[in-house]
Amino acid sequence: MAFSAFSPSRPRRRRWTSAGRARVVLTPGLILLILLGLAAGSAAAHDELSGSNPADGATVAAVPGAIELTFSSVPSGLGAQVEVLDAEGESWSEGPVRITDNTAEQSVRAGAPAGEYTVNWRVVSSDSHPIEGVLTFTAESGTSATPDSAGTAVPITPAEAEEESPQAAGTSDFPWSIAVMAIVLLSLAAVLATTARKRLGASR
Repeated sequence: MAFSAFSPSRPRRRRWTSAGRARVVLTPGLILLILLGLAAGSAAAHDELSGSNPADGATVAAVPGAIELTFSSVPSGLGAQVEVLDAEGESWSEGPVRITDNTAEQSVRAGAPAGEYTVNWRVVSSDSHPIEGVLTFTAESGTSATPDSAGTAVPITPAEAEEESPQAAGTSDFPWSIAVMAIVLLSLAAVLATTARKRLGASR
């Protein structure tokens, strides 16, 4: 008995050539190399300290009023810390770190003595990774111990406050919130009354 020409044939087995095997082996390796390259690129993208004032290891005539750190890119102001320590380990940092373009500035308290200083800094890089470092400088003389007169706060008596802002004192006497609430309630009552009349007329 002759078999029909349209009889189903057996499925052919896929033959792996040497090139196909090479592609299977090399594909995961290429993916791994690409991932490693991306990771290395992101690590190399971290900002770096490109300069400072005073410079690292420098000797200055007096303790500066502020420490300036310049970076290769604009750092984030969140979490920025700059600690200015004298030879005894006392911190002379004053106020928060100010970020202007790619420069971080830390004010130094008045009365800082002469001697060696260590600056410990830590900022968040523009790629969201924290970076930190240490630099030192020596001051031949300290800063003035006289506080800045602009920073002295003078208390204001209640009488002076009322004289400075008479309009504010007058506006606080009228209960605007209660008046607005009353207007809203009256408007709502009028709308409900009108709706009730329309329904009553329709039912008749």
